[in-house]
Amino acid sequence: MPIIAQSLDEALAPIGDGAMLAVPRESSGAAMAATRALIRRGIKRLHLVTLPTSSLQADLLIGAGSVETLETSAISLGEFGPAPRFTAAMLAGAIKMRDATCPALHAQFQAAEKGVPFMPLRGLIGSDVLAHRPDWKTIDNPFDQDSASGADPIVLLPALKPDVALFHAPMADRAGNVFIGTQRELIVMAHAAHTTIVTVEKLHDGDLIRDPMLAAGTLPGFYVEAVAVEPRGAWPLPLPDHYGTDAAHMTEYARFAATPENFAEYLERYVYEKVAA
Repeated sequence: MPIIAQSLDEALAPIGDGAMLAVPRESSGAAMAATRALIRRGIKRLHLVTLPTSSLQADLLIGAGSVETLETSAISLGEFGPAPRFTAAMLAGAIKMRDATCPALHAQFQAAEKGVPFMPLRGLIGSDVLAHRPDWKTIDNPFDQDSASGADPIVLLPALKPDVALFHAPMADRAGNVFIGTQRELIVMAHAAHTTIVTVEKLHDGDLIRDPMLAAGTLPGFYVEAVAVEPRGAWPLPLPDHYGTDAAHMTEYARFAATPENFAEYLERYVYEKVAA
């Protein structure tokens, strides 16, 4: 049964140095309070996997020196510009990059969710990405018996089974069932990962699974290791249907993160001092 943690640090205890950590796209419920807590702890050598993109969350972890390997289809601050610390790390060769595409990452998580070793995907054929991913194998379709050429290539993608999936959601009940609403990729993440840790806005006093209005958008607690209550835990990123992006803060971040010196000042001001959202 999942624990309702007494503190954020207690909930995050299973995430150790060198873990493969999966996080969702920036608009699905990024656990930003948890991310800042991991940086304060001094987490190192993460293999960070985004499903399928990330913005501030990945940039913060990279800038803080927490990431060794990055597996993603894109890191960007969107309308606020490029991700400065990601860009700097790539130019300096400071992180190992495993370039992917959105459909590829979803397929790899789905393979782990289903308990199969790989998932086939056709859309990568002809792209340059294949040249940089020797772990993605192209084979002839073994079921194609009608092709005049005898060749029907398809790509096999290995399952991605992270050590930990980490995200923020609107609420959980006291049994650890987590309401994720329409963000269905969070369920795939939890199914695929060995361990799932969730921060939530609040605890719900009822049983989410038995509520006919909420059950369809609920992740059952047996997929969850720990839940921590962290109001506005996605700030300054959005939580769907609850609050939007803090545009002023994102603009400030983009300015601070442009140089290593100013990024260090940002960490002191907004991460190590635990500034309230």
